[in-house]
Amino acid sequence: MTKKEMYTMTINILAETNAPEKDELITMLEHEIELLNRKKSTSKGMTKTQKENLEIMELILADLDTIAEPVTVTELLAQGENMTGFTNQKISALLRKLVDAGKVTKVVEGKKARFALALA
Repeated sequence: MTKKEMYTMTINILAETNAPEKDELITMLEHEIELLNRKKSTSKGMTKTQKENLEIMELILADLDTIAEPVTVTELLAQGENMTGFTNQKISALLRKLVDAGKVTKVVEGKKARFALALA
């Protein structure tokens, strides 16, 4: 049961009773429900990091398009025009997301994974 459901149930119970100061309690619970609704509506946006990651993924796609051949993460960092300042781990994680989204293909050759743009 959620907080909102519990508050609503408590309001309904209070409405049927003759409890002292029940109107103040109901007002307070309605305010709590309003705060929960407000919190829920503002939390649907993307975080700063998620927005930055989307921008980095666009840079990765642009560099893969420019390179035009399957490359390892290390090769992408070395050859990519937009990859300055990024770590191997960061690019690997974002490439994994791009592979899951179907925008990039991953081919494993021995112990090396090579990445290229997926064919449209």
